[in-house]
Amino acid sequence: MRLANGLKDKAAIVGIGQTEFSKRSNRTELRLAVEAVGAALEDCGLRATDVDGMSLYTMENNPASEVIHNLGGGDLRFFSRIHYGGGAACGPIHQAAMAIASGSADVVVCYRAMNERSEQRFGAGVQDRPNAPKTEDVHFGWYAPFGLLTPAAWVAMFAQRYLYTYGATTEDFGRIAVAARKHAATNPAAWFYERPISLDDHRNSRWIVEPMRLLDCCQESDGAVAVVVVSAERARDLKQKPALIRAAAQGMAADQRMMTSYYRDDITGIPEMGLVARQLFATAKIDPEDIQTAILYDHFTPFVLAQLEEFGFCKRGEAKDFIRDGRIEIGGALPINTHGGQLGEAYIHGMNGITEGVRQIRGTAVNQVPNVEHVLVTAGTGVPTSGIILGCD
Repeated sequence: MRLANGLKDKAAIVGIGQTEFSKRSNRTELRLAVEAVGAALEDCGLRATDVDGMSLYTMENNPASEVIHNLGGGDLRFFSRIHYGGGAACGPIHQAAMAIASGSADVVVCYRAMNERSEQRFGAGVQDRPNAPKTEDVHFGWYAPFGLLTPAAWVAMFAQRYLYTYGATTEDFGRIAVAARKHAATNPAAWFYERPISLDDHRNSRWIVEPMRLLDCCQESDGAVAVVVVSAERARDLKQKPALIRAAAQGMAADQRMMTSYYRDDITGIPEMGLVARQLFATAKIDPEDIQTAILYDHFTPFVLAQLEEFGFCKRGEAKDFIRDGRIEIGGALPINTHGGQLGEAYIHGMNGITEGVRQIRGTAVNQVPNVEHVLVTAGTGVPTSGIILGCD
C-alpha cells in the first residue's frame, strides 16, 4: 500500500478566527460562520473577494453559497464537503491542501459553525429520531433496542473492553480529563476557564454509561471556528507566520461502522486512526518522537488513550502508564490539548483543535509548548477519520 502523498509543504494555514464559545450564542449559525470566517480573513490580511474555494463538513448547516454571499465574496472555483461528523475535522484541511496543490483554488476557507448546545444536542444520539430508512442508519437497529442510544453508550462498549484487556482503570480516563481541564483553566477562551478539576472530582462525577462518568464526556457548545489555507509560497507574503501542512490524511478501516464497529476481531484499538497515522508520518517524513505537542480529538477520554497507542507514542496497552506523572501536561514530554480540548475549551467538532495547532506553530498559544516544530492534530474517533501534521516554515 502506498502511504505517502505529494502534499508535504504545498499549502499552509495562514488565517484563523473564532467566535466566543458558549452554551447559548443568541444568534444564528450563519451569523456565527460569517463572524469566524471574517475574523480568519482579517487575521491573515485577505478579503472575502480573494476566496475562491471552501471545504466543509457535511454536517455544516451553512452552505458555502450563503457564507460567501454574506461575506461579500465572489466566484468560487472549488467547494467540497466531508462526511462522518467529527471524523471530518481535518478532512476539509486535507481537501483544501489538495485544491491548492492541484491549482483548483488559490484561497480556501474551512469553517464549522454550530449551536450544538442551544439547538441540536448531539449527545441525545438516535433517541426520538423519526424513522428514516437510510443505509447508514440501519445498523443502529441492532443496538438501539438494547439501550445503545447515545454516543456515550456506543463508546462505553469500547472503553469496557479496553479496561478488561489492558488492566487500565477509570482513574486512567480521569487523568485525561484532569489534564484537559488544567489547560482550559488558563485559557480565557475556554468555557472552563479558571475551573480545573482533580482526580477526586472525576471520581465523584456521576455515571453517564459505565465505565464513563460525566467528566469523561466532552461539552456541548455554541460557536464557530474558521481557517484560511493558501499555497506555501503565498503564505510567506501574508501577515502571520504560516503553519505548513506537512501532511494530511483520511482513514476508513475494514468493517467500519458509525461509532459501533463492534464486530472486529479486536475493539481495543482504532484501526482507522492507525491508517491515518501511518500516512501522516510517511508523508511528513518524521517519526512520533518528532512531535512536540498533539491535539487529540477528545470527545470521550477512553479514545485519547487509544490514539496515543495508534500513533506510536507508546505500545498497545501502555497508554495508561504513558500518561502518568504529568507527561501529557504542559511541561511534560508530550503535552496534549493545550487549549483544553473539547473537554475543557469547547466542542466545535474538532475545528478549534486545528486553530490551537496553528497557534502552537506561531508561538502564540496561551499554554505555549517550547520549541515547537511539529504539531499533530486528529479528528473524531469511532468513525471514519482524518488528521494533519502542521510544521514550521
